Amino acid sequence: MSIARILLVEDDQRLADLTAEYLHRNDFQVDIESRGDTAAARILSEQPDLVVLDVMLPGKDGFEVCRGVRPAYKGVILMLTARDEDFDQILGLELGADDYIAKPVQPRVLLARIKALLRRMPGNTAAPTEKKEQVFGKFHISQSTRTAELDGQSLDLTTAEFDLLWLLATHAGTILSRDDLLQELRGIGFDGLDRSIDARISRLRRKIGDDPENPARIKTVRGKGYLFSQHDWN
Repeated sequence: MSIARILLVEDDQRLADLTAEYLHRNDFQVDIESRGDTAAARILSEQPDLVVLDVMLPGKDGFEVCRGVRPAYKGVILMLTARDEDFDQILGLELGADDYIAKPVQPRVLLARIKALLRRMPGNTAAPTEKKEQVFGKFHISQSTRTAELDGQSLDLTTAEFDLLWLLATHAGTILSRDDLLQELRGIGFDGLDRSIDARISRLRRKIGDDPENPARIKTVRGKGYLFSQHDWN
């Protein structure tokens, strides 16, 4: 099995060195970049498996980097945000980050999150090899190829967006609470404040042509959660 390559974008050199050393001891190849303006070029040219991207950076902040590389970078972006700053977390997800984690972060927590995100990447040998697909009218989603199509057009989804859409589709007709979704996708419970699921649902609705004011394909069931409709895909 090849070693996963991580680009750590962090301007605190001591923190970056300690983090890189810890990840290296856990069998990852880690490169460090301290500036946002040079990080973007490295991400696109080197195409690492995962980018750990701090928000506060010289040259360009993490949000600018994420926005700039997301259309051409198909790997995983894990953003490091200020603790309890909902705006940072939601903005990162809106710009295409796959997940976020609040600073300061314990190394073992960062390691667990990285491993969980990499397990979901296309082509990961740990993933099931059997073909898994769901079809609803003109909508088709395949776990084996990690692709989704609507009316013959491929949907441009981040890793986290695909995981959420697949989870919803495989439970079509069933209401899934935020706690259900967070437990399955991130291994944490809903604390009443986390808006990451809401942000991803909003992005998915735009990509599947759902009316944000009156969604029919991914419905909000007030006080309960979200429901993927088995209909309304023609």
